[in-house]
Amino acid sequence: MNNNTTASRIWTIYLSGEIHTDWRDQIEQGAEARDLPVQFVSPVTDHPASDAAGDMLGKPDVGFWRDHQSSKINGIRTQTLIKNCDMAVIRFGDQYKQWNAAFDAGYCAALGRPYITLHGDDIVHALKEVDASAMGWAQTPEQVVDVLEYVIAKK
Repeated sequence: MNNNTTASRIWTIYLSGEIHTDWRDQIEQGAEARDLPVQFVSPVTDHPASDAAGDMLGKPDVGFWRDHQSSKINGIRTQTLIKNCDMAVIRFGDQYKQWNAAFDAGYCAALGRPYITLHGDDIVHALKEVDASAMGWAQTPEQVVDVLEYVIAKK
């Protein structure tokens, strides 16, 4: 059998966005319960560690430059994982604005990498351009797992 067929390969799913809830765990557990052939990758989700990613190069005195330096170091991981994933799930949460997630969605769109968004209907208007390029919009982690099962395992 060809190893590139949908059901016989391991899919790499990039989980982007909000880091303050357990949505990633819900998707990973749902995929495991359905025995889907997937591996999940994501940015660093430890907020303090992500903010300090560039500190190994010297900690700038000005916050802007520290964030700038750390975003570039984080970008090495993010760009590599997005370029190599089969699809991305991009989560926009309620607590904070996820500008990085919007950037990841744009990067996926520019690369032609399929992605679905995960967010509530209260921010549909704010995300209209992001959603317009997405292959789907989910409102719950369970819906994401349903999509993964259909795309990966449906015969």
